[in-house]
Amino acid sequence: MLSAILNLSLRYRGLVILGALILGALGIFSLQNLDIDAFPDTTPAQVQINTVAPALGPLEVEQQITIPLEQSLGAMPRLADMRSISKFGMSQVVVTFREGTDIYFARNQINERLSSLELSPGIPRPRLGPVSTGLGEVFHYNLTLRGVDLSTAKPELVEEKLTYLRTVHDWQVRPKLRTVPGVAEINSWGGFERQYQVRIDPRRLLKFGLTFEQVCTAVYENNRNSGGGNIVRNDQMLLVQGVGRTSSLQEIGDIVVSAEKGIPIFVRDVADVEIGAEIRRGAVTAEGRGEVVLGLGFMLMGENTRHVTQALKARLEEIKPTLPRDVEIVTVYDRTELVDHVIGTVRKNLFEGGLFVVAVLFLFLGNLRASLIVAVAIPLSLLCAFSGMLKFGIAASLLSLGAVDFGMVVDSSVVMVENCIRHLAHGAHGKSRLELIREAAVEVRKPTLFGELIIMIVYLPILTLEGIEGKLFRPMALTVIFALIGSMIFELEPYRRTIEIMVDFAADMQARHGFICQEFSPGGGWGIAYTPQDNPLTLPQG
Repeated sequence: MLSAILNLSLRYRGLVILGALILGALGIFSLQNLDIDAFPDTTPAQVQINTVAPALGPLEVEQQITIPLEQSLGAMPRLADMRSISKFGMSQVVVTFREGTDIYFARNQINERLSSLELSPGIPRPRLGPVSTGLGEVFHYNLTLRGVDLSTAKPELVEEKLTYLRTVHDWQVRPKLRTVPGVAEINSWGGFERQYQVRIDPRRLLKFGLTFEQVCTAVYENNRNSGGGNIVRNDQMLLVQGVGRTSSLQEIGDIVVSAEKGIPIFVRDVADVEIGAEIRRGAVTAEGRGEVVLGLGFMLMGENTRHVTQALKARLEEIKPTLPRDVEIVTVYDRTELVDHVIGTVRKNLFEGGLFVVAVLFLFLGNLRASLIVAVAIPLSLLCAFSGMLKFGIAASLLSLGAVDFGMVVDSSVVMVENCIRHLAHGAHGKSRLELIREAAVEVRKPTLFGELIIMIVYLPILTLEGIEGKLFRPMALTVIFALIGSMIFELEPYRRTIEIMVDFAADMQARHGFICQEFSPGGGWGIAYTPQDNPLTLPQG
């Protein structure tokens, strides 16, 4: 079979070169569309279920939220693990599924279980976390006030400014960043989330003979709109609507709770209405200037890290001119910088490694052109590996590309080219160059093929790894195997035409200047000798 492939390749050399160019073009296309990241994402398929209950302590959160959630989510299909945390005002349950589970299938299973879950009255419905992974945080930025140092400011001023920054982020920055393609969520950390608060005084309740529930009901029922149909007059239709939603502290204070003997009792009579903040569960400081507001950008699972991060940076630059003049946005963490650094490291290693391989090959083969011919296997094999990585969804990272060994890639090419050159140097009488090349290729093709297959077999056990180990090392093993497959394909025939060109060049040099290709020692090395008529001279080997 190998002999037939060699014969066809030598017979249709143009098609072989065209096929190599097509495979190279596919590799370039794959590289342009390949996911690029700094390191493999080892996070399993998992879903977070968050429940916020500000009125409950850690024990009540565990008893009334976390335990019912765990009991409801048990025995789901492909469930691997479940863990939870209960703290003041918040419950979080993290559900992990088996390897290979589709994330949307997992979320659908959880939603079905949550739809039949009944929690205690007054507890909000649980919410699922974003469709992201543990390594999905690709972009961090801070919101600060220009020229203001909050580290030495009074607590009242600090709360006021942080509430202002949090409001700007939640209503101006966050909605625009969430529309970026590939973004799963934009979270806010730090600051004070603004609230209209009705702080009821128990002593005033007793004075007017009211209850806490009456005040809550009055505020709820007097803070909504209602529709009243429409009125048709001639050729016009007028909508009837009762506008009762409050929009200021005064309107909330003017809500009537009850009336005694025709005298209304307002909310302001039994409570203090003011602007406050939600209970904080964390704070963020930066550069010794006190507290700031931190924004975190999460990437959708399976998206291209580089593209999403660059899109977030571009959108943030568009948002900056629309913000108040005293608000400044500073980028804190950008995954693109890390990815660019990794790409630069890989590019440098590949380039320097290629030059080193060419230099070593020149020393062993004794000919620069032969070294360059063999070195062509490096980029062509890498392009073939890029195609396989795109097909199997392997991201280009420091671990996957950094594992490629140029010695393994060019090993068979070295043997093949050296044997072809040796046969051509001997130049058996009555045989054409094609016949000599075919004989040389058939002579070493089977041993070199077995050598490449043995190297591939060494990597097969890595493909059986599972879990985090598999996600770390399987991409590396597959990348090496793809590169070796490309080496086998490109090493088989496309260089034959190059060898012929080099031999034609040597023949032309012999006809014009007296250079001839010959072997300098039996069975060892070949070179070029120059023998002019007036001054015979033999050049050193190589």
